[in-house]
Amino acid sequence: MHASKSALSLFSFLFLAVLVSASAQTRLNRTEKQLVQQVSVNHNQAIGFLERVVNVNSGTLNLGGVREVGRMFEEQFQAIAFETIWEEMPSEMNRAGHLIAKIEGTKGKKLLLIGHLDTVFEKNSPFQVFEKINDSIAKAPGGNDMKGGDVMILYALKALHEVGALNNADIQVVFTGDEESTGKPLDVSRRSLIEAAKRADVALGYETSTGFDYATVARRGASGWYVVAEGKRAHSSGVFSESTGAGAIFELSRILHQFYTDVKGEDLLTFNPGLLMGGTLLDYDPKTSQATVFGKTNVVAQRAEVRGGLRFITEEQKERARAKMRAIVETGNLPQTSASIEFTDSYPAMPMTDGNLALLSRLSEVSMALNQGGVKAYDPGKRGAADISFVASHVEGALGGLGSMGSGAHTPNETVNLNTFEALTQRTAVFIYRLLQED
Repeated sequence: MHASKSALSLFSFLFLAVLVSASAQTRLNRTEKQLVQQVSVNHNQAIGFLERVVNVNSGTLNLGGVREVGRMFEEQFQAIAFETIWEEMPSEMNRAGHLIAKIEGTKGKKLLLIGHLDTVFEKNSPFQVFEKINDSIAKAPGGNDMKGGDVMILYALKALHEVGALNNADIQVVFTGDEESTGKPLDVSRRSLIEAAKRADVALGYETSTGFDYATVARRGASGWYVVAEGKRAHSSGVFSESTGAGAIFELSRILHQFYTDVKGEDLLTFNPGLLMGGTLLDYDPKTSQATVFGKTNVVAQRAEVRGGLRFITEEQKERARAKMRAIVETGNLPQTSASIEFTDSYPAMPMTDGNLALLSRLSEVSMALNQGGVKAYDPGKRGAADISFVASHVEGALGGLGSMGSGAHTPNETVNLNTFEALTQRTAVFIYRLLQED
């Protein structure tokens, strides 16, 4: 079934249904009240730890920095009786590895909590330190995306540990070290995360809050595409002639125009040509995303390339789009030209499911019990890809967008909202507690 307007209408209806259903368990029990209080007691300590981990640069390619931030979290998890493992990646992948912390038991739902240690700010970035702007806001490289969410996970679990609510619980925490630039091949870099999901019932992702009143029940997947057009190099006086043809740039223009007119249209499907080059000689460096091009106005272009991204809400939608794109590239070529297309997989889609919606309903119940108001489903068209997409198909229910609030992620103006940090950590602690009481 296509992600049509009717499907989205149903989606909206289900959002409302979730809110209406969130009427039970609207009071906190004794243990939950203790949890709320313990998070408050630890709040200043949590913000202090957030500042410490933000001040250690952990750009994805700063392997030592990522490992150091992992070590800092490792110590904290060990202090609350979690077993920790640092999983190294093969040296040829140029990625630091992942932190796994876990406790094993038989009580309630088996939980997987997901974060990442790396940021987009590499060692040469001028934006390096945590700086409070006022009591509510701090500038922080990676504070919102997503060291804030990592700290929320830690301090929610710390509160649960301190009130004795983790006895016999089964919880896995996976903090990847390469979320911002995922290591390849994916079957290596995401193997442990997926294996953790296979033994879990519920997966919760804490990368960047979708807002105080929202959580993510669906998000789009991401993949890449690459088109090469070839033409006949010749003097431009002969362009359009039978012997010379149209040249590579005109052929690539045809393809892009048809992508726009013939592939565009499905709800939640987008594709973006992000880099375009054409001429006589091309040289592209995939590590830096930089290209050099040589060409002359009096020479018909012999090569043109475009690199782009594709976003989709289901694997079926992705494959439909790819089939249309292949057909456009491979048929109807302009005279004396040829073209080819390649696709690369990155993040799978996280479709909306009944299990995800049921989990949202339970989160909304927790939020209302805390007098924080109900929690609604966030528009999946406004969410990027994340690690939770790799695991959503392996669990009963998955939610994302549960982390810290802030603004300006991936920019020198990134901030983390300190004013809502305590409340969201309390919500997380009570939510985990309730999931641990379920069969």
